Amino acid sequence: MSAVLTVANQKGGVGKTTTAVNLGACLAGRGWRVLLIDADPQANATTGLGLTARAGRSLYDVLVDDTDLAAAVAETGQANLSIVPATDDLAGAEVELVAFEDREYRLRQAVAGERGRYDLILIDAPPSLGLLTVNAFVAAESVIVPVQCEYLALEGLGRLMHTIELVRQNLNHSLRLQGVLLTMYDRRTNLCQQVAAEVRSHFANTFETVIPRSVRLSEAPSHGLPILAYDRSSRAARAYEALADEVLAALGQVSA
Repeated sequence: MSAVLTVANQKGGVGKTTTAVNLGACLAGRGWRVLLIDADPQANATTGLGLTARAGRSLYDVLVDDTDLAAAVAETGQANLSIVPATDDLAGAEVELVAFEDREYRLRQAVAGERGRYDLILIDAPPSLGLLTVNAFVAAESVIVPVQCEYLALEGLGRLMHTIELVRQNLNHSLRLQGVLLTMYDRRTNLCQQVAAEVRSHFANTFETVIPRSVRLSEAPSHGLPILAYDRSSRAARAYEALADEVLAALGQVSA
């Protein structure tokens, strides 16, 4: 049975999709069979891996039309890394799902049949706390929350943690916070150091790894590649490899 992990933050621009894509690619590079589910209507994880769902099935079909998850899986060109792509149609699912009696469990039910095929299923949640994010929380066992190292980093985090706790109490008792991940860190600025210290003071399970602000990391999605394939020697690539080490340790595994 695979582990299911959601990457979420309702605040946009914090490195959420970057983390989902690159953590998945790091683990796939170590031989893990990884499925990335793009649950964000902006479809940045999909395009960031050089794909489009226009020619095939997408997560919208899975959630709204009961399409088997396997029918929506696409290969990324990266060994061991597959994706269920998103399209902008997924934005409509927020409204359409309201009419479904099992609306909070649609993704969990879809994932259940595929867990034997993968070692890790990663869900890239949208920057909101709507039904798509609730589905991502209900489907997962743990959550990684990326936090940008800037002044407003803690804004909205309390609400996010409250939502995770509500889901844990009412919809998914096994859900837990895997950790808070500091992103876009610039060690040259006092502000980044202050924000990092404040986040660590509030959240004991903040990852030791910090993701640096990096031009190479920003460039990689425009080439449809994770940072390991775009520039393996970059600081950002080494940081995501270190994050992969921490995640594997938390999962109690060294390799697939």
